[in-house]
Amino acid sequence: MEPLAQQAAREREVHPTVVPLLEPGDHLAGILELGRPHCADRLLDRRTGLAFAELRRQEGLEDPDLGRFLLGLVEPCLALAARNLLGPLGDHLPQECFDLRIAHALARARGARAVVALADRREHQSQRCRGLLVGPLGGRLERGLQPFSEHLDHSVLEPRSAALLDDRPQADRTPGVCPNGDADVPRRAPSSGSSRVNPASDQRTATAALALQDGTVFLGSGIGAPGVHVGELVFNTAMTGYQEILTDPSYAGQIVTFTFPHIGNVGANAEDVEATTPVARGLVLRAPVTSPSNWRAERHLVRWLEGNGIAGITGVDTRRITRILREKGAQNAALAYAPDGRLDLHDLVERASSWPGLVGMDLVPEVTSRQRAIWREGRWEWGRGYVAGTPGGPPVVAIDYGIKRNILRSLVSVGLEVTVVPATTSASEILALKPAGVVLSNGPGDPAATGAYAVPVIRELLAAGLPIMGICLGHQMLGLAVGARTEKMRFGHHGANHPVKDLTTGKVEITSQNHGFAIADEGLPEGVEVTHRSLFDGTIQGIRLVGRPVFSVQYHPEASPGPQDSHYLFHRFRALVERAAA
Repeated sequence: MEPLAQQAAREREVHPTVVPLLEPGDHLAGILELGRPHCADRLLDRRTGLAFAELRRQEGLEDPDLGRFLLGLVEPCLALAARNLLGPLGDHLPQECFDLRIAHALARARGARAVVALADRREHQSQRCRGLLVGPLGGRLERGLQPFSEHLDHSVLEPRSAALLDDRPQADRTPGVCPNGDADVPRRAPSSGSSRVNPASDQRTATAALALQDGTVFLGSGIGAPGVHVGELVFNTAMTGYQEILTDPSYAGQIVTFTFPHIGNVGANAEDVEATTPVARGLVLRAPVTSPSNWRAERHLVRWLEGNGIAGITGVDTRRITRILREKGAQNAALAYAPDGRLDLHDLVERASSWPGLVGMDLVPEVTSRQRAIWREGRWEWGRGYVAGTPGGPPVVAIDYGIKRNILRSLVSVGLEVTVVPATTSASEILALKPAGVVLSNGPGDPAATGAYAVPVIRELLAAGLPIMGICLGHQMLGLAVGARTEKMRFGHHGANHPVKDLTTGKVEITSQNHGFAIADEGLPEGVEVTHRSLFDGTIQGIRLVGRPVFSVQYHPEASPGPQDSHYLFHRFRALVERAAA
């Protein structure tokens, strides 16, 4: 049989010499160039050539093979440049090429050296100058893949990409699942934590899979507690606070994709938790968990995940996942971790597609407290830890729909005495405590579902004239209580960098957010004033009831994690409580 490289050379009239720039064991995103010898001015226009020259000067790119490759001076049939060789361009390539995948382009039976290929290229509308270096290679990337479609071994398969790279009849394909059928077939598990992987790692077995309801399947390496977990897949853009995020009760029923790659670098400890029992159903990471390097670390994050029964997957393209969620909206997903590598992908896709989703789902019973309690701990201070509050302040009741500990600490730190009650506590029981104010906490699930029993209670508290502050789910249910309606967002807000404008002052604050539902603008009743709006999408982020000591915000003023721009809201609530009591 004619060698593949020579076959490609004959079909495209290119030089048959293969000049790999990497060794076969390398496992990183790369770029594939297939074509006849060419000059720099044929591949890159003058503007791009100058941009590369300037970038190389500024960034100190000294790799000669890379330079010759980008400027079109290499003459191989296949030329490979690894992401780590691209310097600053490496971080930009996934945005330009969207789905960089490692594949063996030569059949194993031939005993030839493996070559890395690029699959499923898509363009990204980037305005950065560095993108100019990648765009001109686009046509060649796609043309270069055509001779090798039957030899590609994907770690991820989406129906659209299969159609692009595989010219077999549709009936011969398994839609939405990896092409080799069952996932217990030994294959290389994605590993993005190192630019060099031992060639023997080709024989490794993927130990985890993430299946989306649209049939997309990601394979990777499992961490944490083995098992299968189904929930709504979301992405969080925070750069810090992974432990607070995983223990936030608002993430009940959800699998969290972290867009920030360095997760685990501060370890885990007993202080940075927002609830005793984590309820997030899983986590998705780009790179393997980082070893802890922080004076507060008590445990490795992986050990913490194991101890709390949380499963995770590493080594997957979190940028691609984020784009899927942004383009298609919220996705149900099934995450499986099987140390023996036996993964039934068909079953996972079925579980994801059959899960009912968060609309109409009341998850508060999973996270609310079981009995009444008094909270006395204030915010964390350097050198002192969590400081006890000063007794004697105005008493308030916090209704626990899944309240974060740092909301309670923030209330204590502004001088309030806090009593926490379960979500099903009646209005008469709350009023019997004689509170000076009430806090409607954050929580998970659909506010309309929880509102079936919570909204009547809130209406009675409003009728009693008490100062009320709502946060997140509490904000949404306050809206329902006064006649507004809520709606499911396309992919929600999850992160610690969301800009919100306070319409009453004109100031902009950077906020921490975690919600998939919002109060709708349409049908907003009279007497409800919008006080805050998101500068990302214009959604309602805060309301107040005109002429009444009642307000609420969609975001998390306590942050944890996130900036402290919104701590003033707790002081505002304290002032309302004191004014009402005067």
